[in-house]
Amino acid sequence: MKTTSLVTAALLCAVAGQAQAEAFNRIAAFEVPLNLPEGADPATETSAEIIAATADGMTVVYSDSPLGALGIVDITDPANPAPGGSVDLGGEPTSVAVVGGKAIAAVNTSESYTAPSGLLKVIDLATKEVTASCALGGQPDSIAVAPDGRFLAVAIENERDEDLDDGVIPQMPAGSLVIVPLANAGPDCAGLKTVDMTGLAEIAPEDPEPEFVSINAAGDIAVTLQENNHIVIVGADGTILSHFSAGSVRLDGVDVAEEGALSFTGSISAKREPDAVVWIDENHIAVANEGDYEGGSRTVSIFDREGNVVWDSGTEIEYALARTGHYPEKRSENKGGEPEGLAFAVFDETAYLFALSERGSAVAVFDLSADTPTLVGLLPSGIAPEGAVAIPARGLLVTANEADLGEDGGARSHVMIYRLEDAAPTYPTIMSDAEATPPIGWGALSGLATDPDAPGTLYAVNDSFYATQPTIFTIDATQTPAIITDALPVTRDGAPAEKLDLEGITLDGEGGFWLASEGNTDKDVPHQLLHVDAGGAIVAAVPFPPVLLEGEKRFGAEGVAMVDGTLWVTIQREWGDDPKGMVKLVAYTPATGAWGGVHYPLDDAETGWMGLSDIAVHGDLAYILERDNQIGSAAEVKRIYSVPLAALKPASLEGELPEVDKTLVRDLLPDMAAFHGYIVDKVEGLAIGADGTGYLVTDNDGVDDSSGETFFWSVPHLAD
Repeated sequence: MKTTSLVTAALLCAVAGQAQAEAFNRIAAFEVPLNLPEGADPATETSAEIIAATADGMTVVYSDSPLGALGIVDITDPANPAPGGSVDLGGEPTSVAVVGGKAIAAVNTSESYTAPSGLLKVIDLATKEVTASCALGGQPDSIAVAPDGRFLAVAIENERDEDLDDGVIPQMPAGSLVIVPLANAGPDCAGLKTVDMTGLAEIAPEDPEPEFVSINAAGDIAVTLQENNHIVIVGADGTILSHFSAGSVRLDGVDVAEEGALSFTGSISAKREPDAVVWIDENHIAVANEGDYEGGSRTVSIFDREGNVVWDSGTEIEYALARTGHYPEKRSENKGGEPEGLAFAVFDETAYLFALSERGSAVAVFDLSADTPTLVGLLPSGIAPEGAVAIPARGLLVTANEADLGEDGGARSHVMIYRLEDAAPTYPTIMSDAEATPPIGWGALSGLATDPDAPGTLYAVNDSFYATQPTIFTIDATQTPAIITDALPVTRDGAPAEKLDLEGITLDGEGGFWLASEGNTDKDVPHQLLHVDAGGAIVAAVPFPPVLLEGEKRFGAEGVAMVDGTLWVTIQREWGDDPKGMVKLVAYTPATGAWGGVHYPLDDAETGWMGLSDIAVHGDLAYILERDNQIGSAAEVKRIYSVPLAALKPASLEGELPEVDKTLVRDLLPDMAAFHGYIVDKVEGLAIGADGTGYLVTDNDGVDDSSGETFFWSVPHLAD
């Protein structure tokens, strides 16, 4: 393998929908709460962390730390995974492997950081009973089984207290490696062997903290000591064969500030501090450099067994995340995309390495067939992918995603399934120009508009998540995926405009734009319309009139469209002066300065709230995007309605507003389900081309408590 940086050509080819023989595409998502015990509160926190598969590839099992259980999923039909239930483990499972028809889980039973303990527990997958237990002598983290089934290895981390001395090690007791012989697919507890790893690392040699283990066909065990920034190769008999520092990496052209903008102009020098490790052949290992308290190089590296770096991904994962809208801006000062988990397998004679970005919630797929690993795809995952298992005999990849945000109304934890197909990649659906270096970063897309003079050209804006980078994006929707070709900053007096929350956009017919900015009085953000010239400069700011603001609430302007010289603005939710279930469509005529409005009737929401997102105009109809704020299986309403333009006769805002009638045009839930993930809550942008094609885009909240997935799709003849 050559010591060269990753090239981008293969990824560009893959995500641009050009010639590609095969691709991993998501085919299903399993909501982990479906495995809750009978009678449990559906809101109970769950998590899917480390995941393993049975030998036949028909069942996967995962560790569920908050539930203290092992979860089971039947993937006999991988496109329709079925709940297999859960098994109470009486402690916190940290990892799991499968041997024969049995799952072997490492369980943390520690009383404290200074009194760590743990168990190996054997679960019969047929009966779902714990059939054996083995004391480990410390707090376990990762577990791996030798390919020939002779033994297993457990990383005994004895993790540090992150609140003690800022988490700096040493913090005793020291960790170690445990090797356990296997007999009849169960651990031979009497034969357990502890491998001392003290005195090896340059950093806190007296306190090794093993994090992850992997075993190759020869029985050699690779162990990462994450906090020690060290890697150890151990023989099956416990002999230390080699050990070496993971070293550090310097990266230029990365985002290093959490300033509400995507700016890939900084530099970092950081220790790798690797987390996951996996053998890719008998002499090479790959590590995911998540980092910890002193590091985080944002990369994946390949070492030979003597410690020579033969490849490092550099900025490639970071840039791929940025180009697909998955870059987590709120992690810029720390670990960026934060590669954490890894999986490796050979599919049809092609070796693939799968790198999981914990904070970017995506999986980078590398083809290892050539001298230099090549990035060939970026897969959408649930929030915070932690573990993955490849099942090459069935052409499958399965990820476990640990974050459960159900308590806050967000997405639940998921297991997601991908299949290697002789087809073009189905994700991303939108990305920024692959030729731009540094990349055009983007996210949190909200309003959408078409250019009537350029078929397939659209414009979008980002919302206040990027508070210091309000932007108008140009989109080429004639390509698959759609390509963001330009990012135009919205400026005031030559500097990025402040105190904006851009939610709607429409063309002014003169080369510029009108933008709708949702206000928030508590944050001193005004409710207003903005007139912007072709260069992005604000030439006029039109605040909402006092009569409109009398009933002001947080959820204001969401969409804007021009109708015969009048701007129509959708207000997202009821304000204080609106009847229940009614929201305003507000009219403003720039030529006269006149304001008016009508009332629009919302659908009923069984859970949460209902509101409006965007508005588009085609022919003699206005099209309104209406949605609830629910996510996943709770989502019920994501719809497009039409209202005759003849009914949009604005009445004075000082009096009673007339109510318009609406007609259902399209239920978007089937469209959104076709992406084979969970239904996201925020379908926010709607535009209609001159030929009647509808375009829609979802808001990914800047990858903050979100999977980062953005879905952009078209509906031919929507307006026919």
